[in-house]
Amino acid sequence: MKAVRIHAFGGPDVLQLEDIARPVPAANEILVRVHASGVNPVDWVIREGGPEPMRAYLTLPMTLGWDAAGTVEALGSAATGFQVGDAVYGVPNFPGNGSYAEYCAAKASQFARKPASLGFVEAAGVPLAGLTAWTGLFGHGQLRPGQRVLIQGASGGVGSFAVQFAKAKGAYVIGTASAGNLDYLRQLGADEALDYRNQPWAALAGSVDVVLEASPLRDNAARAQAVGALKAGGVFVSVNTDFPFDEAVMGALARQQATGTLAANEPRRDWLEEIAQLIDAGRVKVLVSKVYPLAEVAAAHRESQTWHVRGKLVLEIHKDDEPA
Repeated sequence: MKAVRIHAFGGPDVLQLEDIARPVPAANEILVRVHASGVNPVDWVIREGGPEPMRAYLTLPMTLGWDAAGTVEALGSAATGFQVGDAVYGVPNFPGNGSYAEYCAAKASQFARKPASLGFVEAAGVPLAGLTAWTGLFGHGQLRPGQRVLIQGASGGVGSFAVQFAKAKGAYVIGTASAGNLDYLRQLGADEALDYRNQPWAALAGSVDVVLEASPLRDNAARAQAVGALKAGGVFVSVNTDFPFDEAVMGALARQQATGTLAANEPRRDWLEEIAQLIDAGRVKVLVSKVYPLAEVAAAHRESQTWHVRGKLVLEIHKDDEPA
């Protein structure tokens, strides 16, 4: 099968399209014929060598990609919930054999049936960013209907889903973004859209129950500002798990009698199923910015690294109507 692998860490030029053996699913895994794979910032962060705490877990050569949509080709002896031919979406094992490949094997618990209303290309843009947003808002933030949430970096991949999920669950949603993306946030359903560069966004947000830091910027000063918008007993959640809180942030949390947490993505089937239900009900939209063939993966990485992508970048590996 064709797969994009790296044999050394570095720039986009280390991405190599190769012929390798098709993986064999373990007992608790499914083999997925990958129709499309999302491209996420974590892909090129790992390509460059990953954050320091993760390097010991990165083994070369490695197939990148942690966002997949496709069809079940085979099941391990203990894998449940699927049949061969089911259309699925989910998160491949991380780190491990990723989804920049014609086939990937992954834990069955990390996949669910894809939203019926989406094609494979759109569905491939959901799992990693969607689950990161869901984990942060509901797993760690415990966001409830009627609460106020401030989402930093609300126009990005994770933030765009977070705005829609929070709104669908009955929260009052305040999002920050650059001036050019404020109308986009309103289209997603944000009740308030604030310019983080030119407005006193933390003060304007007022008193909120949850802050979700979905911005890729590693900035503890901005974190401390955001903590100041929390109610007593509120929760500050960051998806940037590689960037710990500094003393200023910890002090701000103590003054607000608030909790701070770093939220690692949890690839859970039940959450993917709930996300699919919201998508099929028309309450969550998926925006795909650009689609690349597998052979142009380096161009997709360069585009992702501009940090100016609105919506998702996707690699199309098998056409929807292409025979197996």
